[in-house]
Amino acid sequence: MTEASNSRPNDSFHLFDTTLRDGAQREGINLTVADKLTIARHLDDFGVGFIEGGWPGANPRDTEFFARAAAELDLHHAQLVAFGATRRAGGKAAEDPQLAALVNSGAPVVTLVAKSHDRHVELALRTTLDENLEMVRDSVTYLRAQGRRVFIDCEHFFDGYRANPEYALAVVRTAHQAGAEVVVLCDTNGGMLPAGVRETVAEVLARIGARLGIHAQDDTGCAVANTLAAVDAGATHVQCTANGYGERVGNANLFPVAGALELKYDRRVLPEGRLAEMTRISHAIAEVVNLAPSTHQPYVGFSAFAHKAGLHASAIKVDPDLYQHIDPERVGNTMRMLVSDMAGRASIELKGKELGYDLSADRDLVGRVVARVKEQENLGYTYEAADASFELLLRDEVRGSRERFFALESWRTISEQGPHGTAGNEATVKVWAKGERKVATGEGNGPVDALDKALRAALEPIYPQLAGLELVDYKVRILEGQHGTGSKTRVLVESTDGSATWSTVGVADNVIAASWLALDDAYTYGLIHAGLDPAQG
Repeated sequence: MTEASNSRPNDSFHLFDTTLRDGAQREGINLTVADKLTIARHLDDFGVGFIEGGWPGANPRDTEFFARAAAELDLHHAQLVAFGATRRAGGKAAEDPQLAALVNSGAPVVTLVAKSHDRHVELALRTTLDENLEMVRDSVTYLRAQGRRVFIDCEHFFDGYRANPEYALAVVRTAHQAGAEVVVLCDTNGGMLPAGVRETVAEVLARIGARLGIHAQDDTGCAVANTLAAVDAGATHVQCTANGYGERVGNANLFPVAGALELKYDRRVLPEGRLAEMTRISHAIAEVVNLAPSTHQPYVGFSAFAHKAGLHASAIKVDPDLYQHIDPERVGNTMRMLVSDMAGRASIELKGKELGYDLSADRDLVGRVVARVKEQENLGYTYEAADASFELLLRDEVRGSRERFFALESWRTISEQGPHGTAGNEATVKVWAKGERKVATGEGNGPVDALDKALRAALEPIYPQLAGLELVDYKVRILEGQHGTGSKTRVLVESTDGSATWSTVGVADNVIAASWLALDDAYTYGLIHAGLDPAQG
């Protein structure tokens, strides 16, 4: 682990990430040491100033993380931070094993959590208010003497300030006078609103004069707003987590906070050029923690700059800024046009341009595509989630007929119940391709899996490009407004060839028929994507 280089943002404002500590407390996240090292590299690549790695000495995994970080992490922008608590009541900082573990971690920065709510001191720590102040003073003084930068997290500060403002202020004052570089005001229960945060931070700053930070939980859905309210009031240190991960409903989300500071406040909190990596890094961290990226997350979500309404598309065709608060490329994202029954001519033209088709000179073609989309969506299709099926529809209208690599003669599936509850599924497909009639069977975990395997067995000898095709997701929905076993079914299939991923849709009276239509589109699009000419099919 090396010292952060001179490319680290100016120390006058701290962008502090606690994904590896506080974010890891989210339900469903269980990080290995290797995961934590990978996430730390992503965060450093993004350019945060501080990465809180965990609590060394409190659990073996965090202790191992700091040991491996010393040998394996080469940080270019961030400094690593060890988290811990003030010394125990009645003891001495120089003899406290937890503080010794913080020093031994090798981290150049230490964050200490301290009680600032009088009831927590008396009921949780079971000590006196004066002793708690001495615990803060002794711990900060000791760590400073060991050459560490020290930040203090005042736990439950806002609730404590409301209950006993003089004592909460005494904790801030004690930490500041002992040498804490930053005193962080924590909304630990996440119950604050922006106006209250702004007022409290301004009052504390006026009375104490310490450098203040903010740590906001998101229980009211206001963590990002509360963080920015604290900045408005004078805080110069913000604690966040990637994608808002954290205990209960989460923490202030690093990416909207960084985006707002850079783009709305005009503060340089990231190294030059790193803002454009925001979307990539958000998604990369989501992959490491094994949670699907939030499609509707501000700035970095797949839908953050997606436009569906025809009115929006008409305006965007003139000037994208009319319905976008920033250029999505500034945060590494892209604008997308969604095609649905709400689409107008402008939506279709823009979507066509996105897919490589200039439709602006053919009003009749655009009109036919708009009419067909509306007709298909009235039957239950959805193209906003199936770009590949829409592109095939568009190609059909451009060329005047459906492009075919293969023609279906028939398909059939059989499901059998065997002894001891075992089930079997078999499918048979009969297709024509390049003048050959192919009959193939397949067995699978379900009838659709069997159908996919049978189709692959029939076509792969003719189209070896299908060897790399893989179905990666499959969704079924019974359409609203229908009833019982006679309802219409919509199937969405996601496929990949290893380099690209695409989605297709099928709608029919039963799930297998709908699946066949989605598979038909998936295979057709895959072969087009592989560079084959359907005229030879």
